[in-house]
Amino acid sequence: MRTLAEFEKRFATEGACRAYLARLRWPAGFRCPQCTTNGSWTTTRSLLMCRQCGYQASVTAGTIFHRTRIPLQDWFRALWWMTDHKNRLSASGLQRLLGLGSYRTAWLWLQKLQRAMVRPGLDQLEGRVEVDETYIDGVETQAGSPHLGNKALVAIAAQVDRKGIGRIRLRRIPAASASPLIAFVKHTVESGSVVITDGWEAYAGLRQEGFKHRPRVISAGDRTASALLPRVQRVASLLKRWLLRTHQGTLSGEQLDSYLDEFTFLFNRRTSKYRGKLFHRLVAQVMAVEPSPFSRLAAES
Repeated sequence: MRTLAEFEKRFATEGACRAYLARLRWPAGFRCPQCTTNGSWTTTRSLLMCRQCGYQASVTAGTIFHRTRIPLQDWFRALWWMTDHKNRLSASGLQRLLGLGSYRTAWLWLQKLQRAMVRPGLDQLEGRVEVDETYIDGVETQAGSPHLGNKALVAIAAQVDRKGIGRIRLRRIPAASASPLIAFVKHTVESGSVVITDGWEAYAGLRQEGFKHRPRVISAGDRTASALLPRVQRVASLLKRWLLRTHQGTLSGEQLDSYLDEFTFLFNRRTSKYRGKLFHRLVAQVMAVEPSPFSRLAAES
């Protein structure tokens, strides 16, 4: 699939959407979780019934689609538009796209999709990795939130891919001190990798944690930070531009983590030539993430 017309043709019915999910969930065919035999038939309620013991299974159970009252075709349309590299799908945009009557419903629905964009247990970056931190301006938070004014501090790790940028990882951190910065590196970068940072003393403990630390110090009248750490500086610039284009200078601090996950997903797949492949990966990832009830999302908003 490359175009919207091809997408709409392929997923013209609910049955086509369910069949697509079934192939993702059971690539070797349905296997009964109760009696472990193969083979099933579909009930009038779109459940898969085991031919041997009669156990009934739903292709959407345990996923963000679980017990949804919204057609899968609408879920698929939202996921298709979320694969757009340039323009982030906002709640108001989703409301217009699907003709939803309530902005709040669109916002809550979008939160469920955003939380599924970065799966847990991601592979760590390896080889040569640049690490730095940057401040995000215009972040609105509830009273008492640990931010410096209206700023949020985000740590960035960017894998070196020759002269370009490989995969990235982003995480909000409470301070530019040794404990959160080293914890970020340990979580996102494979032990033994070369970690390139600036000369900030907070990174000094990386060698003790099993990394090959390569600090780059800016001398008076010497190179700029962009020249020393070009990849992380480029990622920081693109992230801020992407956030500004969507939110026009004002960000929800409570949702910043979701924004970082979404940007990471799109950036790491930016070289994908086919939008259909990106859609496939996103749906597969969504299927692997446990559902977040609307009541919980509403309470956190």
